[in-house]
Amino acid sequence: MRERPASQRVVITGMGLVTPIGIGREEVWAAALAGRSGAGPITRFDTSDMPVKIACEVTGFAPEDFLDRRAVRRTDRFAQMAVAAGRIALADARLTITGDGRRAGAAVATGSGGNETFEEHHRVLLERGPDRLPPTAVPIQILNMGAGQVSMALGLRGPTSCAVTACASSGHALGDAAETIRRGAADVMLAGGAEAGVTRFCMAGLDATRALSRFAGPPEAASRPFDRARDGFVMGEGAALLVLESLEGARVRGATILAELAGYAATSDAHHVTEPDPTAEPQARVMTEAIADAGLEPSEIGYVNAHGTSTPTGDPTEIRAVRMALRERAAATPLSSTKSIHGHCMGATSALEAALTALAVRDGRLPPTINLDDLDPDCEGVDHVREARPAEIGAALTTSFGFGGHNAALVITGPPV
Repeated sequence: MRERPASQRVVITGMGLVTPIGIGREEVWAAALAGRSGAGPITRFDTSDMPVKIACEVTGFAPEDFLDRRAVRRTDRFAQMAVAAGRIALADARLTITGDGRRAGAAVATGSGGNETFEEHHRVLLERGPDRLPPTAVPIQILNMGAGQVSMALGLRGPTSCAVTACASSGHALGDAAETIRRGAADVMLAGGAEAGVTRFCMAGLDATRALSRFAGPPEAASRPFDRARDGFVMGEGAALLVLESLEGARVRGATILAELAGYAATSDAHHVTEPDPTAEPQARVMTEAIADAGLEPSEIGYVNAHGTSTPTGDPTEIRAVRMALRERAAATPLSSTKSIHGHCMGATSALEAALTALAVRDGRLPPTINLDDLDPDCEGVDHVREARPAEIGAALTTSFGFGGHNAALVITGPPV
């Protein structure tokens, strides 16, 4: 492993998870290990005229538990979940932001921002005219407002940013936040993403690309990465923010360290708007570079939390990339896609999967890919985890790939001894 000074080693000390399979670290982790799906019929809008009728919605979430009433009225659902995840993460890390907050920042990504607000105000514009739009119409829905609301709610006055790289967004946010700490610009970063895309326009638009599953059977069986019968991903929503600190700072304050974010890389396909590069070279390269950034060899990767969206073209391309990156060790490397359980939470998904990967390393337990009943021959060549099982994991890899050819990979290792 690469030898960095303690001030440049970045560790995870807290997790704030607001997801379709639970709220809070241990509830989400228990659901993931149990393979308990968050999919169900869409309840947030009428789907009677739409071919896609299922999604992984967040249930049991009350924004009033995390924001005052005035703030709730002036925020979109994605920002509300981001603030909630931020508060939960700080509480999980037993961390209080003290002083003027200049040494604490936020990197809160999203794929599409305030979808519900945009759709609502667009209806007002068309039906009632431009003079009926409120002055908050744009500030509520713009994509950076998740990061902005988190910084305002929690008093974070350090570097604050919003990565927007589709499904790889929060992977890039985590990597960028780690680099912010390494270069000494912050001591603490709240990093991850938030998404609330279970809306009529967003779902219809994604379905038009034929990316979404139109599965007509039980909703919990729809997301089936690597399975021969897969027909697209199941849309999810939620927020996942991780507390990142320097190892030096975490030790000084006596924090419980969950894992270390040891490596990060980003590449681009430069190929197609929605389809991955069929050679898989850019995806393989992002994995190789992340492993190298951690100072490890491919043979030291003990688990891969795959992007694994359950799309016909994406899944086999990713498996090809894993085989290229891990070489002769690929066939013996356990791999699973937790999207089969929590759905594809778009701009939040990378951070959620990074959290689950960190917990897998911490506990030595691998979450499964559910619904993998008939393995597609094009997805062979790795050790698919179909049921939760124990494993010794020194280092794990989690990958994310977004529309536009954006690729991100993170390497996560156990707490430093």
